[in-house]
Amino acid sequence: MIARIYQPARTAMSSGAAKTKIWILEYGPSQARNIDPLMGWTGSGDTQSQVKLRFETKDAALDFAREKGIDAQVVEPNKRKPNIRAGGYGENFATNRKGAWTH
Repeated sequence: MIARIYQPARTAMSSGAAKTKIWILEYGPSQARNIDPLMGWTGSGDTQSQVKLRFETKDAALDFAREKGIDAQVVEPNKRKPNIRAGGYGENFATNRKGAWTH
């Protein structure tokens, strides 16, 4: 069974970096999903795909995987460059603006 170790991305509804510092070990599916003929629900007998283990560091996640004999693949995160302006948020309301007000 192969597992994936990754850092979660921030949610699309926030600009903050909360809950993106941890590393997650998540198992891949070991069997295909099937559709229940009566209700139409999707199900599987694979309970490992529901497990998400959280770790403080990537090394802790790799050590755990090695210790338990789990084949793990590390997915490195794509970090964005911070958008830091000289005037900060107050620059939006500056009285000495050189350009046109575009609201």
